[in-house]
Amino acid sequence: MDNLILSFNVVLPLFISIALGYSLRCMHMLEGDTQKNLNKLCFKVFLPIYVFGNIYTTDIASAFNPALVAIAVGGIIGIFLLMMLLIPRMETDNARRGVMVQAIFRSNFVLFGMPVAASLCGEENIGPTSLLIGFVVPLFNVLAVICLEAFRGGKPDIKRTLRGIAVNPLIIASVLGIAMNLLGVPLPAGVKKSVTDLGKIATPLSLITLGAGFEFRRLQGYVRQLIICISGKLIISPLIMVSLAAALGMRGEMLVPVLALFGSPIAVSSYTMAEQMDGDGPLAASLVVLTAAFSILTMFLFIFVLKQLGLV
Repeated sequence: MDNLILSFNVVLPLFISIALGYSLRCMHMLEGDTQKNLNKLCFKVFLPIYVFGNIYTTDIASAFNPALVAIAVGGIIGIFLLMMLLIPRMETDNARRGVMVQAIFRSNFVLFGMPVAASLCGEENIGPTSLLIGFVVPLFNVLAVICLEAFRGGKPDIKRTLRGIAVNPLIIASVLGIAMNLLGVPLPAGVKKSVTDLGKIATPLSLITLGAGFEFRRLQGYVRQLIICISGKLIISPLIMVSLAAALGMRGEMLVPVLALFGSPIAVSSYTMAEQMDGDGPLAASLVVLTAAFSILTMFLFIFVLKQLGLV
């Protein structure tokens, strides 16, 4: 019963924040340009501050784990390659193929996974999770461009991809946090407190804006594609990767990032990228909505089972 309550308490705050955002949109208090601007503010300001603060205060020497990085990067690449082979056999429409591949390998690790890790491990123990951001965020972006371009019939624009990675606020925050941490650059007490306080805004505000972006009217006409992607993203991928990590001896603070990475819903930015690269925008939007909704249940079940087995 204790594990059931703990699992429920981990996912309940996420659900409440998302539900609040959706309710605010229904009441016309958070919609249109307001929602888009808040989402941009979270991505460009509050989430980078949150990431920087976590990495800056982390004991990198003890938090960095080559095995964790290897399983994270290897898992993402493996799932990507497998989907590039399987999805074309399941779907004939090129505009949908790229979106479906992206949906299964790319997760909302920063927005959704970080709060899960913080709830399970405590804010002071999510260094391993924070450090993964610098590896997986650029990888997600590169692979997303490759799969969307491949099914659009074009060739990946390497320069544009590299430029996008270089100016990504989360990447900049990760690199800056690692550099200042390793160099021992001190922050004045007032600045350090401001970073901590502003970082606390990131998670609830991001989840609220995510909920405000829900549009259930977009879910029609994609039943088969939705079933394939949701089951692949939220059930099959995390089940395989968490089982593999556990078999390799990962436990607690090292196993939680694997669950957070592979069990999180699809990245919100996947919709924007699909729209910009001739992918099926409505399908991408529907996947963002449904994986966010169903991940509340699947994450709860994964956490409960792992707690019952004594793995986290």
